Amino acid sequence: MTVKIAVLPGDGIGPEIVGEAVKVLNAVAGKYSHEFEYEYGVVGAAAIDKVGEPYPDETHELCLNSDVILFGAIGDPRFDNNPKAKVRPEQGLLKMRKALGLFANIRPLVMFDALAERSPLKTERVKGVDFVCVRELTGGIYFGRPQGRTEDGTVAYDSCVYSREEIERILRLAFDMAMSRRKHLTVVDKANVLATSRLWREIAKEIAPEYPDVEVEYMFVDNAAMQLIQWPAAFDVMVTENMFGDILTDEASVISGSLGLLPSASVGKENALFEPIHGSYPQAAGKGIANPMATILSAAMLLEYLGMKEEGAAVRVAVAKAIEEGVVTEDLAEGGKSYSTKEVGDFIAKSI
Repeated sequence: MTVKIAVLPGDGIGPEIVGEAVKVLNAVAGKYSHEFEYEYGVVGAAAIDKVGEPYPDETHELCLNSDVILFGAIGDPRFDNNPKAKVRPEQGLLKMRKALGLFANIRPLVMFDALAERSPLKTERVKGVDFVCVRELTGGIYFGRPQGRTEDGTVAYDSCVYSREEIERILRLAFDMAMSRRKHLTVVDKANVLATSRLWREIAKEIAPEYPDVEVEYMFVDNAAMQLIQWPAAFDVMVTENMFGDILTDEASVISGSLGLLPSASVGKENALFEPIHGSYPQAAGKGIANPMATILSAAMLLEYLGMKEEGAAVRVAVAKAIEEGVVTEDLAEGGKSYSTKEVGDFIAKSI
């Protein structure tokens, strides 16, 4: 099978971790007789430095003309520390999601048994954790209008806006995912306070009878935040709006013990992008200490999206083997021997 992959390394550690994911994809291609064609584009601070725009038209065209997108990370302290910066790397990420129609962010969290003791939660609470967060990505308060400040600058306002179409398409995706897993869906909202949340719950209840095998649970976001810490193994598929999802998925990410382990996919009707959930970690750039596993596991999701289930499973097995044998970067080494970003990628590729 021939696949065209747009590769957007981005900023900070992005080029290093993406490089290891490409190495692993090449190992898969060699073993399973596929041909992966890579074309590289700039995004984020790297794109601002090159063309003055965080998501250039050229990069957008590259993404549109590819089968899938492999993405690293966006962010640079030069912009973080300058509140007056008119152009920021993160604007490129929001623009890319909107322009490509990537309305669903999918974040799986699977606890590796060998790392259960690394979690900040008690080991007995995290063993067996295996759930997916489905976050709506192109609506809500991050994109709502009106937005701004009053003329004197003393009052600021944002608008949370959702349409029936936006809510229904993300809910159907989540229901379908629940059907392919343990048939349990948690719809997270704040329907006791917010009008948009009441619309979410109304539409979810309309759709639910179409999926009689799925047990649907409705949960206010504050309760969901507590339940994630108390009983994370009780969740199967969780679906929620943009800002709630942003917060809850970051909360869930610490359960595994390292941000460097968690992959994600952002998908739409025609395009799909795969990336680690962590940021650009500029302090580690060029030092060879960044954990590439989240990006490599994102590559596994990329393969599965393309229908290559066996290939994706091979990547997951190789990552698990690296963890079990202690071939890990310093964030997982607990003071023991640690390996470089490249050495971890080499081990996983060789295992495949």
